[in-house]
Amino acid sequence: MMRSIWKARNITLKTKIRLFNSNVKTILLYGAESWKTTKNLLQKLQVFINYCLRHILNIRWPEKISNQDLWEKTNQSPVEEELKKRKWRRIGHTLRKPKNNITRQALQWNLQGKRSSGRPRYTWRRNVAAEMEKEGYKWHDLERLAKDRTYAPPRGNRINQVSNKVLEFDIWGANKTNRYIC
Repeated sequence: MMRSIWKARNITLKTKIRLFNSNVKTILLYGAESWKTTKNLLQKLQVFINYCLRHILNIRWPEKISNQDLWEKTNQSPVEEELKKRKWRRIGHTLRKPKNNITRQALQWNLQGKRSSGRPRYTWRRNVAAEMEKEGYKWHDLERLAKDRTYAPPRGNRINQVSNKVLEFDIWGANKTNRYIC
């Protein structure tokens, strides 16, 4: 169904990209903020998104274009950045809830005891903790930042640090800078 829209010559590229973002990407990444992301999962998602974008731009097999150029032409960011943005927005939303809220308690709950056979070593919470540690934050720092609504997730080379805790970045690849608030 979408292929006929992507092949249509009377629809602008901007409209095709908007349709892709609203109809394909949102469904593809539904609930992604709670996924434990692995390299394999990220690669599969990125391959599918790149495949769709190449169809939208009508780029066929013999023609070559780098992924970076593809993302610049379509004003997209890598799927890893999109997933991080969603995850940190959700964490900030959860941390702003009252302390007795069940979702906030579940976010901070840590299973005790020995890991049984078959239970994964790296859970979603451990991945989040590793990302926080890499950025130099602890859980109590995130709670304070979430209340201030001034924490932005790491976004690779597209971040411009404005102050200690407030980050501004270019959301769609356009020249206007928007403030990201989790």
